[in-house]
Amino acid sequence: MRKWLDRLYDAAGVLAAISLAGIGLLMLAQSAGREFGFMLRGADDMAAWLCAASAFLGLAHTFRHGELVRVALWVGILKDKQRWWAEVFALSVTSLFVGYASWAVTSFVFESWQMNEINQGLLQIPIWIPQFTLVAGMSIFFVAVVDDFIQVLGHRQPSYERAEEKRIASGDFTGTL
Repeated sequence: MRKWLDRLYDAAGVLAAISLAGIGLLMLAQSAGREFGFMLRGADDMAAWLCAASAFLGLAHTFRHGELVRVALWVGILKDKQRWWAEVFALSVTSLFVGYASWAVTSFVFESWQMNEINQGLLQIPIWIPQFTLVAGMSIFFVAVVDDFIQVLGHRQPSYERAEEKRIASGDFTGTL
């Protein structure tokens, strides 16, 4: 199960990176289009969708690698039992929040699908198609948070702390600046 979950988080991170690369390619294509006299219609819509995809699909991967803002400054000064309770509290609140956000986004996109809502921009496609990356990203993020919550409940080190320790051991102190 561990390998499968890690692959899921990494795959979401790869899709986020591909989305970012897609934004770059769209911008280059638009620049080339201005130079050579053609217009890439719908590029603004596509760039917006890719931007949302990169943000939401990257959440789980970023969280697992200790790159999201956390309360580490406060938790770090606590001793063993207090620290464990603080981690349990923080991850339980985060699980509830992300779970609710996942449900809300899924409901929103499901309504778009039910009503067959069409994009209002230049690209006339069902809006649930690009919105689905929000559902996927939030759902995978929820799984990642619950995954670490279960790790902490089992008195094991969460992934973000392991990643931070690994970074510091390799001499990379950028996360502590």
